[in-house]
Amino acid sequence: MRRVLTLGLAAATLAGCTLEPHYVRPTPAVPGAWPTGPAYPPASAAALPAVSYPDIFKDPHLQAIIAQALANGQDLRVAMANVEIAHAQYVVQRADLFPHINAGVGGTESEGRIATVNPNGTTTSQRKSERSYDASIGFSAFELDLFGRIRSLSHAAQDHYFGTEAGARAARLTLVGEVASAYLTYAADRSLLAISEDTVASATRTVQLTQAKLSGGVSPRTDLTQAETLLDQARSDRASRITQVAQDRNALELLVGAPVADADLPASIESVDGLLGEVPAGLDSHILLRRPDVVEAEYDLRAANAQIGAARAAFFPTLSLTALAGAASPALGALFSGGNSTWTMAANASVPIFAGGANVGGLALAKGQRNLAVAEYQQAIQTAFREVADALARRGTINDQLSAQNDLLSAATTSYNLSEARYREGIDPYLDTLDAQRTLYSARQTLAATRLIQASNLVALYQALGGDQLIDSLPPPKVGTAKR
Repeated sequence: MRRVLTLGLAAATLAGCTLEPHYVRPTPAVPGAWPTGPAYPPASAAALPAVSYPDIFKDPHLQAIIAQALANGQDLRVAMANVEIAHAQYVVQRADLFPHINAGVGGTESEGRIATVNPNGTTTSQRKSERSYDASIGFSAFELDLFGRIRSLSHAAQDHYFGTEAGARAARLTLVGEVASAYLTYAADRSLLAISEDTVASATRTVQLTQAKLSGGVSPRTDLTQAETLLDQARSDRASRITQVAQDRNALELLVGAPVADADLPASIESVDGLLGEVPAGLDSHILLRRPDVVEAEYDLRAANAQIGAARAAFFPTLSLTALAGAASPALGALFSGGNSTWTMAANASVPIFAGGANVGGLALAKGQRNLAVAEYQQAIQTAFREVADALARRGTINDQLSAQNDLLSAATTSYNLSEARYREGIDPYLDTLDAQRTLYSARQTLAATRLIQASNLVALYQALGGDQLIDSLPPPKVGTAKR
């Protein structure tokens, strides 16, 4: 029995080499640095530090909502379930590297009668019974992985598991970004609703004023109808904003997977000013290799590379072993006595001679899948580079845009106040006041929208740079061109 166990362990240690191509990470098909120019912020030479979402989203209410979404999110639960499945598949595949040793015991009993013809012609029968017991331990059809076929399949399963794990981190990052975006959108629409309500109140007063002037005979009816157009527009906008705020809340609660308390909802986009941190961006675009979706694409590439090793090994002979040791005895009490031991060892070799091109096709398929994985990996990096570059372009100009919108609002407010005063005194026609009021209404709406753009840009940059995953998730292999 010890001999059989020793043979199994020795056979398992023979699996050492593989026929996998040497993996070299493809050179990223993107520039080494971010774009520069008037649309972009000044480049920073500092390395990108590791950050977490509380470092960027400092609003405690938003942090609480994100934490609730991470605990309840169904998409995230699906991703984590896929990680568990991939890990289990890897464990199952890796188990083929070792012999599956089984032990068994059994016993049989048979009974019958044997008829005997006597010389005098009579027949007698004799009862006969037989018993046998056996116990064994061993393994059967264990494939010696001499050319690394099983080991390559194990490598592929492991890389698939790691890739699925990176995919779960990508799903988590997406969920955090979507919750933050929904929260900010709700805040902006609350601001727009407040602007509509203010405008309804202001336009109502103006309508009352023009009605009084009309009744006093100092203003034409056109002043009243013009004032009513702005009031009606503001009333329509208010109704639309009420609907939008309700829909924004529904979208946020869908992401969270539970109702969101009123106390955790923002009153306006202005209320989140100063509660969003800056996301640092370094010079080197190779930080994109740390994005979870790029990490996932590289693990898929590694898995495809390992499959080539398994396909190559199919061209070579396979050798399997069977070994069994045990004991057999007609008496249960003597089963484990000294003279009843048995053992069996057998080897089986199989050499592929003709497979109708299946092995050649299998190798071509594995290489094609590896080439596809290379293209998808490069595409993931290029998409990531585009997303970061777009976010940086917006970041480089948004402060100037916001400053201009603030100046515009200030000028529009002053113009409206002056026009209204001159209209009250009968100096200017109402049309000037109407234009000023419309300009002020539009300026307030545009400023709220610009504040949302500024806040959303930080969310976009946080996601584009990989969010919480700002640490290396892969060992740093040599960057170059993958061999075929």
